[in-house]
Amino acid sequence: MTLAGYLRRSIAALPLLLVAAGCVSPDAARDVAAPPPAAGASPGSVSSTVPPPAAALEPFVFRGSRRSAEQGAVLLGVVPSHTRALTLDGQPVPVAADGGFLIAFDRDAAPRARLVATVRDGRQVVEEIMVVPGTWRIEQINAPYRGSAASDADFQRRRPAELAQIAAARNVEATSDGWKQRFRWPVTGRLSGFFGAQRVYQGKPGAYHSGTDIAAPAGTPFVAPADGVVVLAATTPFTLEGHLLIVDHGMGLTSAFLHCQRLDVKVGDPVVQGQVLGTIGRTGRATGPHMHWGLKWRDARLDPAKLAGPIGS
Repeated sequence: MTLAGYLRRSIAALPLLLVAAGCVSPDAARDVAAPPPAAGASPGSVSSTVPPPAAALEPFVFRGSRRSAEQGAVLLGVVPSHTRALTLDGQPVPVAADGGFLIAFDRDAAPRARLVATVRDGRQVVEEIMVVPGTWRIEQINAPYRGSAASDADFQRRRPAELAQIAAARNVEATSDGWKQRFRWPVTGRLSGFFGAQRVYQGKPGAYHSGTDIAAPAGTPFVAPADGVVVLAATTPFTLEGHLLIVDHGMGLTSAFLHCQRLDVKVGDPVVQGQVLGTIGRTGRATGPHMHWGLKWRDARLDPAKLAGPIGS
């Protein structure tokens, strides 16, 4: 036996030896053998003044390990384990059962965003996201801004109900995993209108183009860019959009298809990527047959090319 082991055994046995020798009482021996309980502890309980260390917080994981985003684009990621709430700039963000989530940034989004996950014990994981500016087609016009032309009485009468239908459709929270997919173009053709394009009239900006236009002959079929659920199918043409179709891809991400000639699906129908949804037309206010494809995440307008890549690829 080593000297250190011998000393430890001797010290441990000392109270019993003292009892045997009559030097101390058995109660005193117990007092020597065990430290006094912590303040507030019940007799016989075991307590520790040092709390166990908290588990280290996991970071967010982003697709492609990206920690920056772009105006008009989406960002996919996975929350830290045991996350019970997720917010982007203070607004709640839904989280899938597997921890996946989607956030997106408007064409005019601010340069920074704050993503916060609150885990089960109340601690928070904070991610400061840098939002890279988009490159938009801006045309300077040396003429005064005149605004839109006055609308006729029929437009004024019908438009409020149409806008209400669009708002109700976008408030539907459909269940779909389409948001996880790599999007594809609903139709290929010549790009005749670009997302984010804007005219500036002697320093005063006009409204920017909120979608992407693809010119194609009337009657050309178009397909679902990703899985989803139909939340609006305007069988009666709207004043501006014509036969309008909106598909919810889940997590607040929606596609809108304007000026359709024919719709082959109805509200509530689930659709899969590549499924024919209808045909291209020029209904509503359109100067020629084309597909206007608009993408939104909540109120943020997005660039289809940032989800589907270059057309024809």
